[in-house]
Amino acid sequence: MTESGFQRLKADIFQQLNHGLDPRLTYHSTVHTSDVMQQAERIAASEGITDPRMLILLQVAALFHDTGFLYSYKDHEKKSCEMMEKALADRMFKPSELATIKNMIMATKIPQSAHTLPEMILCDADLDYLGRADFEPISDRLRIEMFNYDMVKTESEWDQLQVNFFESHSYLTSSSQRDRNPMKLQQLEKLRQKIR
Repeated sequence: MTESGFQRLKADIFQQLNHGLDPRLTYHSTVHTSDVMQQAERIAASEGITDPRMLILLQVAALFHDTGFLYSYKDHEKKSCEMMEKALADRMFKPSELATIKNMIMATKIPQSAHTLPEMILCDADLDYLGRADFEPISDRLRIEMFNYDMVKTESEWDQLQVNFFESHSYLTSSSQRDRNPMKLQQLEKLRQKIR
């Protein structure tokens, strides 16, 4: 796939997301997808990935990783893989490359389970915000979304869920451990103080 081919694919997927996503999805939106694509590229560079083909596969996985939300909240990763395979059927990807993309997408399912460096990169890109200065506004969009879907009922339940999630999460790449973990630990301490 050429760069121009990828840009056409990206425009098509973003159009589908912009028109098809439930407005209650205040976190899982095109803003999140754009962020994950940017962070995947940044982390890949930090991890020394320079192979153009692998970088395209990583970008395609980032682009499709949450498209399943067009159909379902639960197990959206599986639907994302189906959408990816359908969209890329005639775009000159080898079966092994489609499998690589699928594995990257499925690795982001919580709890994350990455086995290869590209899978680790996509997982870290997906939750990059946990260790960033813009954590609070992004986290707030997730809080609103979870209230919208009745996944949490009270603020205290949300706060405890956040602490539990932070405590169970680990960045997988050495660059994310170095660049994001220090601030993530600060965020966790703030969350713990809040529920004390």
